[in-house]
Amino acid sequence: MRPLPHLPRTVRGTLGALVTALATVAALFAATPPAQADTTVCEQFGSTVIQGRYVVQNNRWGTTEPQCVTATGTGFRLTRADGSVPTNGAPKSYPSLFNGCHYTNCSPGTNLPAQLARISSAPSSISYGYVGDAVYNASYDIWLDPTPRTDGVNRTEIMIWFNKVGPIQPIGSQVGTATVGGRTWQVWQGSNGSNDVLSFVAPSAIGSWSFDVMDFVRQAVARGLAQSSWYLTSVQAGFEPWQNGTGLTVNSFSSTVNTGGGPGGPGGATTCEVSYTTNVWQGGFTANVTVANTGSAPVDGWRLAFTLPPGQHMTSAWNASVSPSSGSVTASGLTHNASIAPGGSQTFGFQGTYNGTFAAPGGFSLNGTTCNAD
Repeated sequence: MRPLPHLPRTVRGTLGALVTALATVAALFAATPPAQADTTVCEQFGSTVIQGRYVVQNNRWGTTEPQCVTATGTGFRLTRADGSVPTNGAPKSYPSLFNGCHYTNCSPGTNLPAQLARISSAPSSISYGYVGDAVYNASYDIWLDPTPRTDGVNRTEIMIWFNKVGPIQPIGSQVGTATVGGRTWQVWQGSNGSNDVLSFVAPSAIGSWSFDVMDFVRQAVARGLAQSSWYLTSVQAGFEPWQNGTGLTVNSFSSTVNTGGGPGGPGGATTCEVSYTTNVWQGGFTANVTVANTGSAPVDGWRLAFTLPPGQHMTSAWNASVSPSSGSVTASGLTHNASIAPGGSQTFGFQGTYNGTFAAPGGFSLNGTTCNAD
């Protein structure tokens, strides 16, 4: 090796600093692991983990046609979605990612299942990428069960449809509208034969949103489809495709469940008070019923159950749908008064006939919760 020529001290110092800096950069490159390539999953129920905390699943349960999902650093994209199924039936699949447990597959470090009464908040965020040449929904799938199960089908499924493309609809029928998380939703309710399904459908596509999952859980509790003693088992987000679907993307997703709250239900248990006043004459009567929400959470889709004493028969009602006409009856709010805000009330009435001695009902329950009566 030829020796370096004699250089001034200042130049030698500069070269020395440069060599040191280059050595430092080289060391950093050596210590930094190479970027992970995207992982593609084509197995029917195959899955992989992203961010060290969420599971990406192919979940091709409704078709034999090929389907592949490619997990990215922050979400996934549907890279193959062959075939189609009838739009008046179930979708092909539910490619998705989740926090929690799904058929014994639990995401790393999850604190789910968690009892609803112990959850103070469950913030989540999503960013979707849509396509126009497919029939699909973009939806969250939130699962609730009376037990902290990590396998099988849960008792109640909450779906949040961020987007709907094509002639598809949720399970059951539309039962009204509701404002949840500051947005207005169509509300659908039904059963798929193995579990209850409560769906919230956006009137127009939502591309991204940050919200509290517990706002929707409270809706299920208020409608009698869950109780505060039940458990949140998973929070999932993805797509249900009926036709095609290649290119659908979850750009980013996050889900956190904050626990440690005291008993009393998710965000406050439902409590209520009923005022029952009557005008009675020989053989007939009218009743005015005021239902007050004395809890801290709204009661949407309210249903007041009570039993008319023997010999009483309802002939007409106003400001509510009441059925049947005798015995154990249920009054349900109409479209314009289906929600009772915290500290608020709704009033309805009915007219009826009676035999013998007139008496008032002995007790009332609002969406399964016993109310105080005066």
